[in-house]
Amino acid sequence: MRKNLVVLFSFILVMMFESCSNKIPTGEELKLSWEIISNDYSEEAKVKAKFIIENNSDFTFNESNWALFYNQAPRDPLSSNTNTKVEHVSGDWFKLSPEKGFELNPGKSIEIEYESAAWYIKESDAAVGPYFVFYDKNGNETGVVAAKNYSILPFTLPEQINRHKNDAEPIPTAAWQFDQNKNLEELDASELLPIVPKPVSYKVTGEPVAFDEHVEILYEKGLENEANYLSEFLGNTFDAEFAVSEATEAKSNSVFLALGNISVNGKSKEAYQLDVKKNKSVLIQGSDAAGVFYGIQSLIALLPVDLFVGNEVMVVLSEMQIKDAPRFEYRGMHLDVARNFQTKETVKKAIDILAFYKINNLLFYITEDEGWRVEIEELPELTEIGSHRGHTTKDAIALHPSYGSGPEAYAEGSYGSGYYTRDEFIELIKYAKARHINVIPEIGFPGHSRAAIKAMEARYEKFMALGDEEKANEFRLIDPEETSKYRSAQWYSDNIVNVARPSTYKFYETVVDDIIEIYKEAGVKLEFLHTGGDEVPEGSWSESPMCAALMNEFPEYKDPKNLQAYGTRKVVEMLRSKNLKIGGWEEVALLKDETGRYNPNPEFAGKEVYPYVWNTLGSNTELSYRLANAGYPVIMCNVSNFYFDLAYNKDPREPGLYWGGLGNVRDAWQVAPFDVFTTTGQTAMGEEIDTEKAYEGLERIQPEAIKNIIGVQAQIWAETIKDGEDDLMLRILPKLMGFATTAWSPEREWESISDKNKREASWDKGWNIFANTLAQKELPRLTLFHGGYNYHVPAPGGKIVDGNLHANSTYPGLIIRYTSDGSEPDVNSTVYTEPVHVSGKVKIKAFDVAGKGSLSMDVE
Repeated sequence: MRKNLVVLFSFILVMMFESCSNKIPTGEELKLSWEIISNDYSEEAKVKAKFIIENNSDFTFNESNWALFYNQAPRDPLSSNTNTKVEHVSGDWFKLSPEKGFELNPGKSIEIEYESAAWYIKESDAAVGPYFVFYDKNGNETGVVAAKNYSILPFTLPEQINRHKNDAEPIPTAAWQFDQNKNLEELDASELLPIVPKPVSYKVTGEPVAFDEHVEILYEKGLENEANYLSEFLGNTFDAEFAVSEATEAKSNSVFLALGNISVNGKSKEAYQLDVKKNKSVLIQGSDAAGVFYGIQSLIALLPVDLFVGNEVMVVLSEMQIKDAPRFEYRGMHLDVARNFQTKETVKKAIDILAFYKINNLLFYITEDEGWRVEIEELPELTEIGSHRGHTTKDAIALHPSYGSGPEAYAEGSYGSGYYTRDEFIELIKYAKARHINVIPEIGFPGHSRAAIKAMEARYEKFMALGDEEKANEFRLIDPEETSKYRSAQWYSDNIVNVARPSTYKFYETVVDDIIEIYKEAGVKLEFLHTGGDEVPEGSWSESPMCAALMNEFPEYKDPKNLQAYGTRKVVEMLRSKNLKIGGWEEVALLKDETGRYNPNPEFAGKEVYPYVWNTLGSNTELSYRLANAGYPVIMCNVSNFYFDLAYNKDPREPGLYWGGLGNVRDAWQVAPFDVFTTTGQTAMGEEIDTEKAYEGLERIQPEAIKNIIGVQAQIWAETIKDGEDDLMLRILPKLMGFATTAWSPEREWESISDKNKREASWDKGWNIFANTLAQKELPRLTLFHGGYNYHVPAPGGKIVDGNLHANSTYPGLIIRYTSDGSEPDVNSTVYTEPVHVSGKVKIKAFDVAGKGSLSMDVE
């Protein structure tokens, strides 16, 4: 009996031990790190990176009981070591799994190297949102664990930062930045721009005028919205109430808003005149309500910056007159809330800062492969399925993790999930309208549609289960028999709707009709809708029986890719029947010829189809002009200048993409819209371009077609924006100021200078004034403006010569502080004013007067 008890007890101990040892780890028990090894070890463009897994649990990792999932900028996986393999699953979703012989015991760590095509050069290129999935011996999932103890190791070596041997872009060291700043000098406050964007005319006509009492706000009938806006803003700024009343004339100690016959530079739309008078009054006259509103923004811009950094100061303005009107009628910013979501409150803050810099269109990117962000009453599956992401499989009727959203929808600190209810969307439309911003919804077609496809497959399955096949197919978006092989720009193979299927167009029209109703409820007429239309990959529709039948019916399309033109035609006809203007990325206006070249498609010219031209790289530098010359109304969205999500420079700590090159504030400021050849001087790899030779033979804008360039637009894509509002605003500001100058201000002197040396001298002079204005006025204002914004402060430059520190600022007027003991400079560190003898490990950092700091730089 005793022997049996011993055996039983031993069995129980073994079972308990096995149970404990097989208990899956917690996120805290696993330490995960990621590190770039090298981009420069092969003649081919390849990169080596590694994961380091430290197992502090009682769990033994073996060849079949675990996998690591993560998101990373898509690259073809080539190899991995230590009995593992890396697989691309879908989009930017990857899987690292063990193979025969793998083992990681408790208390041990392992380095797993893997190799991919191309390169990774930034912290924002690193694997993000990693999580472990554990399996039993039958391959069934037993648990999903987010890697909470995860770190990205520093990039310190050139082979970690350079894009292989063809990378001509320098690594931004302190010495390099010092040389970049050599033509800049600090200016007196009197030499700064009066406001940004610079107005057409600014004249100081008399002595300073002190506003030592709260002014009354008066307005002519029809301008109550503008008056209330100003009253609310001043009330929040001065913590006081500002009386508002209707009036017919100005009086002392007031701001009077009025309509008038205002025309500036031949523009009588959105024009204004602002007069500050000796009797402590301000008169703002606008050609229309929008003009009055922009006059208000200019008045706000004239207020002392100290008000917005927490200081109490008297408002003293010069007696002056400003006359102003926009250069372009369309001044836009595209905001992507689909890749990573932004709250309603954050979007409102974005609208406020856009309005301040006189931007009048918000292209709202609310549908994508990775998310559907607005509630549609007739199709609830769009948000039930398409608004959140979590661990699943590629083929499941659900959205998998993307851009670091992790395994769990709505997890704290994650921005992959969310949508705007109907009421929230109405609120945003009304909020923007009150600030003279037109919200243009983008409902993508035919590409970038994975979220919609998955949602409509869920609807299909639901009604098929109910035995209602007709209802099931009513909004279906795919050809179930299609076997086409393609890979989209974001590496999806299942994100293109089928253009031969009638239910595709019923779906699209149903969504559009509901969007129209939402705008009606908001009291705003929907006039413009953006259809997307970009990045339909080669191979789309090539093996679809439905599309084959369509091509037999319309043999003139010849190439399956040209079926996009068929789909665009159907959508254009539908949208025009609803009196809507139609926007789309440049592809909507192009047609592929026999040589593979894309040419303007004459079919949609003159039919209120607006191509938004983004690809301005290489020979495509001419594309805006080709389309304008063909009769299209063009909106220039130049990737090399206006993509705010591109990184400022190659410093691995500066987040962002770089496929279209790098982009800083000067890139957005220094654009000649009617001759971009003179202002596009580098390739995406940083090579200098001989602009006279490289662009020789490319098509120029014809004088009669200049009117067809109706505007410019900045883009903020959200692939690398993973930390909510602060991250978003860091990318927008201060690039927005440079862009707004290009969009609003009159033609700059250098735009019409043909001599290269004289043009560049004019650039440098103008940029010096602008950079000083950023440092001394525009950046510190953001500290408390509309509740406060995060923004980017550029790092300073520095050298040590003969033991002396020499430093300079990227925006003159920023304060440079330094340490010489290797510590991080802060607002209490020593201020640099002139060359000073130093020893030890020197670090420098720039700060504005509000105390906002840049990245620190080591000075060698």
